[in-house]
Amino acid sequence: MAEIKRETRKFSHAEMLMPQEEMLEVGKQKSKLTLGVPKETSDNENRVSLIPDGVGLLCRHGHKVLIEAGAGLAAHFPDHEYSEACGKIVYSREEVYKADMILKVSPVTAAETEFLKPKQTLISALQIGIQHGDYFRGLMAKKVTALGFELIQDKTDIFPVIRAMSEIAGSMSIFIAAEYLADTEYGRGKMFGGITGIRPSEVVIIGSGTVGEYAARSAMGLGALVKIFDNSVYRLRRLQNNLGIRVFTSILHPAVLLQSIKTADVVIGAIHSKSGKTPCIITEDMVREMKEGAVILDISIDQGGCVETSHPTNHKNPVFNKYGITHYCVPNIPSRVPHTASQALNNIFVPIILDIGLEGGVEHFLNIDPGVRHGVYLYNGTLTNQFIGKYFNLPYQDIDLLMASFH
Repeated sequence: MAEIKRETRKFSHAEMLMPQEEMLEVGKQKSKLTLGVPKETSDNENRVSLIPDGVGLLCRHGHKVLIEAGAGLAAHFPDHEYSEACGKIVYSREEVYKADMILKVSPVTAAETEFLKPKQTLISALQIGIQHGDYFRGLMAKKVTALGFELIQDKTDIFPVIRAMSEIAGSMSIFIAAEYLADTEYGRGKMFGGITGIRPSEVVIIGSGTVGEYAARSAMGLGALVKIFDNSVYRLRRLQNNLGIRVFTSILHPAVLLQSIKTADVVIGAIHSKSGKTPCIITEDMVREMKEGAVILDISIDQGGCVETSHPTNHKNPVFNKYGITHYCVPNIPSRVPHTASQALNNIFVPIILDIGLEGGVEHFLNIDPGVRHGVYLYNGTLTNQFIGKYFNLPYQDIDLLMASFH
């Protein structure tokens, strides 16, 4: 037996010295995707998910992009620019929905859901606050994979779409406020910021997140006196560090807030709630105490609003007057500057699509990118978002378990 073992070892050693077959790593099979960009049908939506530059880059990597005629017109991206970038202009909604992947800004409508097909991927806003159970049942029946772009995270755990749109909303809120404050009908006929020898305008910002930060930057840039309130000392301290300058900050103490509200020319509601509904910070009685001609912009209105007198408005009729105070409560401020907002969306979507192609398709890519996987709420017709499942009493499964079963 010992002799056999010695001979076996000799054979094994000799075999190792023999020339071996080279083992090459099997390369990933890249995917060539067909992308569809429908024209938005919502009255308040002027943005488009891809701009011509992004379409050109995708086409250079072998992907095909179908653009519904007129999809970019509201954002000042005409059809001929898409054509020149090698995008294909199509003239029916049904044709654009034949693509492997649909990129929208607003959620699909009931009519658009009918065009979807199994194994298709849909990337759009989720806007859970305005949805209902039948919306998700309709998508589940179509066996699609759906991602809410506001839920997608990057490698630093930041929500890139929310941050980009919040930067725009924060900056734009001050320019909107300046417009209405200067108006003799809606405001006080007052110049935002003031000039030498005249007391500057006072701006109160409720919330110190991204919206609050960019609102503060713009307001200070115009020379306004800024006061920022939040219920977190940590967030206020972080905002101070980001701004690089000392500004008035305070915890949300009712007495201190009321005192500031009384003298404010502009109040910006910029509270964001992880639970989906913002608390009421400014009561109706507090609004009554404000000076006539002041302006309120409740940017939190998409989550219910943080001002008791607020109710949603739109871009066609953006303001209303209550107790002599102009209220601006449009949920979708970035759509007011659709050219810029579309560029921001494009800059987020294009790298993700390129990576999906390089990894060989959506399923393979979701397996290796937990940030984008976080945006998935439907996987091949199966609901994977726990919050949606519990809220609408729908069956759901864990996305990680589903992805494991894929392999």
